[in-house]
Amino acid sequence: METFYTVQGEGAFAGAPAFFIRLAGCDVGCVWCDVKESWDANKHPLVSIDSLTDAVFQSGSSICVITGGEPTLHDLTELTEALRVKGIRTHLETSGTQQLTGEWDWITFSPKKFKAPLQEYYAKSHELKVIINHVSDIAWAQEHADKMPAHTSFYMQPEWEKREVMQAHILDYIRRNTHWRISVQTHKYLGVD
Repeated sequence: METFYTVQGEGAFAGAPAFFIRLAGCDVGCVWCDVKESWDANKHPLVSIDSLTDAVFQSGSSICVITGGEPTLHDLTELTEALRVKGIRTHLETSGTQQLTGEWDWITFSPKKFKAPLQEYYAKSHELKVIINHVSDIAWAQEHADKMPAHTSFYMQPEWEKREVMQAHILDYIRRNTHWRISVQTHKYLGVD
């Protein structure tokens, strides 16, 4: 769908320069999604792996984040191999609804209530990031955290349109559950992509 060089705005790598490849196609359909234009893969032209990896390499970024839509709808083996050959770290942002393909340095697993994730993501992910749109999402996030290895990085992120209300609930919870962190969409506060 699009590529851009910016800073990672969320989670464990917030603030780090990163090149983003946003793949089109999504089978989850979150009502609060801020990139609904990514849902229909047929509305976006195909781009070659060579042109994508060249763009990442030319940007100077050492990190490439593959996101979506839902990027795991695509076989990511060839793309991640090409990026790794160029010495670029591969990061994935996924809801975990499809089989994992590719070689990953970092996997951000962000399950959604709209479609259940596959079990493989609990053991293979480095980071759990749950969007908090309603107070009930906090307990739902903890249910997922309970299935993850202890060394996982745990983040709750307020849905952007409800951030003032949800941040207060998240902060109250993480003060009592100190393995969690809050993730705010830094890039939106900075006004960058």
